[in-house]
Amino acid sequence: MNAEEFAKRQKEISIAEFFEKNKHILGYSNPAKSLITCVKEAVDNSLDACEDAGILPDILVKISKVEKSIYRVVIEDNGPGIVKEQIPKIFGKLLYGSRFHSIRQSRGQQGIGISGAVLYAQLTTGKPAVITSKTNPKSKAIRLKLFIDTKKNQPEIVAEEEIEWYYPRGTRIELELEGAYVKERKQSVLEYLSETSVVNPHAKITFVDPDGEIFEFNRLIDEIPKPPKEILPHPHGIEFGKLMWMLRTTKASTLKNFMKTEFVRVGDKKAEEVIAKAGLDPNRDPRELTREEIARLYSAFSDTEFLPPPTDCLSPIGEKNIMNSLISRYGVEWAHAITRKPKVYSGNPFLVEVGIGYGGELRGDDKVKLLRFANKIPLVYAQGGCALTKAVESINWKNYGLTQSRNELPIAPAVILIHVASTNIPYTSESKEAIASIPEIYDEIRLALQEAGRKLKEHIERKEKLKKKKSKEVVLNKILPLLAKKVCEVLERDEIDVNRVVAKIMGNVYIERTIKDGNVEIGIFNYSSAKKAFKVIEICSGKIECDDGKISTAGDTKTILWDVSLNPGESITLSYSLNGRIINRKPYVEGLDQEILSGGEVMSF
Repeated sequence: MNAEEFAKRQKEISIAEFFEKNKHILGYSNPAKSLITCVKEAVDNSLDACEDAGILPDILVKISKVEKSIYRVVIEDNGPGIVKEQIPKIFGKLLYGSRFHSIRQSRGQQGIGISGAVLYAQLTTGKPAVITSKTNPKSKAIRLKLFIDTKKNQPEIVAEEEIEWYYPRGTRIELELEGAYVKERKQSVLEYLSETSVVNPHAKITFVDPDGEIFEFNRLIDEIPKPPKEILPHPHGIEFGKLMWMLRTTKASTLKNFMKTEFVRVGDKKAEEVIAKAGLDPNRDPRELTREEIARLYSAFSDTEFLPPPTDCLSPIGEKNIMNSLISRYGVEWAHAITRKPKVYSGNPFLVEVGIGYGGELRGDDKVKLLRFANKIPLVYAQGGCALTKAVESINWKNYGLTQSRNELPIAPAVILIHVASTNIPYTSESKEAIASIPEIYDEIRLALQEAGRKLKEHIERKEKLKKKKSKEVVLNKILPLLAKKVCEVLERDEIDVNRVVAKIMGNVYIERTIKDGNVEIGIFNYSSAKKAFKVIEICSGKIECDDGKISTAGDTKTILWDVSLNPGESITLSYSLNGRIINRKPYVEGLDQEILSGGEVMSF
């Protein structure tokens, strides 16, 4: 075959055709993974759309089996909806999106995600995607059925109509695709949605599985995360080819103005310093620079120190939200979270968050449950090849009270959460399953884990200490009443209250309630060696009079609340009059551990 014949065989390949033959690159490597990926892309879009519009997300995911290995996937949200003209492009054109050139934290940026799911469904079942969208409560919804023309990478609309839809506004996508639904393992749609709810506590997610079982992940907070702001490129994060393109397309009339208007953290002095190092004229037209001059300018960037980029382009989960999610979703008895200060790698801002939950409903005979997240997206695959996993395995967890084999995840009743937020997550592949071992990110993760580990060690040691103390208290409670009874019989004295004696020996806070002729007194004694501040609560029905407590009414019940602060050895008496009955068996206490409380009952409000 000669050169002319070879030339005739060369053809241009559209991006849609490329992914048609390389589905695995986008995460469609097997039926089970493909189903998860389709759900993930749609849910990520819904979360982003709701947050950008300032709407608390309410998302429905429904999967139903059509026939063997064929599933219908429906995802609905209450977001702002999509205008009619944009629907075909968003769902039917690969590499189309609003975030590709935007430098800020975002779940999706490449413009491939949801259109890739549409393409996969089309390739495996030959069925069109059905898109329903409504942007105004007073208008009807628009419903489109579309394919992707893989030769042209263009949407092909096969049906269009206006319909009534119960949502005031929102978007619905329906796909039929080849897949495999699995339930009882980590790599599943249910696990993905569960983990998504952990780092998006402001979202309500409802999932209906193929068996008709409903799983609800309710909203834990009513506060929408502050949207990250878009920033300009940082000089240390720019590549040579990108710099060439920026110089050719800039609207700045001078090189100095180009530096000031096209980059973040570049003012007059820094612009002049860089240009001087490059040996260029600050008044030069940037569009006329030669390749050799651009190379000198690019080299000057590396030789110049700049302030790090601003970090308001990032959106952390937050320490409080992480702890609440771990306690609510996994039933742990204790949780701690750390949000590290933002750092920079290659000019890209990033931050690391770590949360640890311990005990409670978690099993202690298996490895810890590791939750990995990038820009609030769960990473459910490729755990072994991820820098987040390697960072956890590199920590000596024996120093923090856990069992561990060398370079493996520790064995403990614990869950470890790691979240990396960045304007440019360094994934190991296009399918975004794992994070690469960038030294700056890896080191930050280790520091956060070690800090959380120290808090975990304190909790485990305190728990063990309280356990030993409680066992002694149990022994005393068995022996002292018998001993006191015998002593009182010998001395012919009235029997004494040994509970207070035990509390004093154990160094507890002791609470004693007495009632006489409708007058209630609560005696509180601090026998511990530290100052204690807490709340005491009584719940009653009937008429109440109280001078030193706060009374609130809810229906037929009344609640009295006292704020108490006692130094070691101090005591106080709280009192109120009651014409009715006390509902709680013992006085409720908020702010103390049950292990150091005698005579009362810990309750959280």
